[in-house]
Amino acid sequence: MKIEVWSDYVCPFCYIGKRRLEEALKATGLEGNAEVVFKAFQLDPNTPVGEGGSVPEGLAKKYGISLDEAEKMLENVALQAKTVGLNFDVNSMTGANTFNAHRLAKLAEAEGKGDVVSERLLKGHFVSGEAVDHEKTLLSIAEEAGISKERAQQMLHSDEFSDDVKNDIAEAGQIGVRGVPFFVINRKYAISGAQPVEAFADALKKVAAEETK
Repeated sequence: MKIEVWSDYVCPFCYIGKRRLEEALKATGLEGNAEVVFKAFQLDPNTPVGEGGSVPEGLAKKYGISLDEAEKMLENVALQAKTVGLNFDVNSMTGANTFNAHRLAKLAEAEGKGDVVSERLLKGHFVSGEAVDHEKTLLSIAEEAGISKERAQQMLHSDEFSDDVKNDIAEAGQIGVRGVPFFVINRKYAISGAQPVEAFADALKKVAAEETK
């Protein structure tokens, strides 16, 4: 089966949802029978590249709430992350424009390293406090995944994969995606949000049963 996942690298529930999907695939024994493809989405495409900024302050401004309320929101998300073994460092997160991160993921996918890079980008933002729109960070992640620094730099200094990212975002709009994560299984079933593992497992078993008919 094919599972397409629209997500963004600064979306906490995208990381949590990724883990829950992985747990469901293991629990159902379908881990080796599923192709998981990550599709680009930007929660805030207007974020200035490389300017960073406090995530709590950005949330407070975006939703018109106090800084204290924004910090509590992040703390609650961090508690949810712990339930799937993720340790978010809410104090080190910085705002980032993810367009180039998505382009790097496309390059990685083309080289058979998409899963590694997607996981590393999420970890970089939420766990390690790295700025995932800084070229230095992206080049380091590329090298860790086995992509040459020169190849990644060549891509970042061009428009390569820009259309692929834009096409993913446009497709999301066409199928009615309003928020991420958004999971589409075999272009037939959709799961919106970081649902419980059981919800993923039920959907996976249903699709698997249909495929064996």
